[in-house]
Amino acid sequence: MAKPLSITSSLPTFSVTWRAYFEMTKPKVVALMLLTVLVGMCLAVPHAVPVQPLLAGMLGIAMMAGSAAALNHLIDRRIDGLMARTYNRPLPKGRISATRALIFAASLGSLGFIVLCSLVNPLTAWLTFASLIGYALVYTAYLKRATSQNIVIGGLAGAMPPLLGWTAVTNEFHGHALLLVIIIFTWTPPHFWALAIHRRAEYAKVDIPMLPVTHGVEFTKTCILLYTVLLAIACLLPVLVGMCGPVYFVCSSLLSAGFIYKAWQLKYRDHDGLAMQVFRFSIYHLMLLFMALLLDHYLWN
Repeated sequence: MAKPLSITSSLPTFSVTWRAYFEMTKPKVVALMLLTVLVGMCLAVPHAVPVQPLLAGMLGIAMMAGSAAALNHLIDRRIDGLMARTYNRPLPKGRISATRALIFAASLGSLGFIVLCSLVNPLTAWLTFASLIGYALVYTAYLKRATSQNIVIGGLAGAMPPLLGWTAVTNEFHGHALLLVIIIFTWTPPHFWALAIHRRAEYAKVDIPMLPVTHGVEFTKTCILLYTVLLAIACLLPVLVGMCGPVYFVCSSLLSAGFIYKAWQLKYRDHDGLAMQVFRFSIYHLMLLFMALLLDHYLWN
């Protein structure tokens, strides 16, 4: 007679499944995004952020961002299975079926929308939904496979989080929030093109027209360098309009100089592994830049 399945024997399976669903939400990417959301919230008000829009806004935006990431996993499951960077993701490995991934993404996104609409405001809910559609469908399903400018055009969806944080607190647009959007929009191409250089052969293998594949590595390096200069200018905009003070000015100038130097190295002093160093540096650049915005806001105001 077969033994009944014990509760303890089912725990490892539950743990593996839970981890797979969590992995599909791209938690590291969402965490960095939530930092920019938090900064948008804090800069929108002179003092402390009200508790309800802070907690409900962060939760709802995180849920919808996780939904967009899960849809990205679902749409890209075929090419993910062919690339060394992504072949071990839950869908290519069969740890989660496509149907369950779709149900999970739809459920998570719907719950996030309800949280934002009912506990924050409809403006933030619809802007977050537009960002989800822009990333998961417009970029992942179409632009990524259609043009070498995919990351430039599609980058707008990924640049929205500071605006979402701002509207979550104020329920209105503001030019200062749009300056933060411009910074991330300008940061995205050099950030992602550095990774694309490192993974050029893999993108070529799966027919994804990333800039290094369509225009060559040297052209892409030039674009990265030029974009870091453009980014440095964009990072000064909050200072020029009086939004930020000397703390942010000094920090952003140092970070911009570092990013330009790394891009210059990539263009003129390249060596094995440098493209990935530039990619990693760009992550720290954005994280520290927004922390500087937060620090300056509370020290300068």
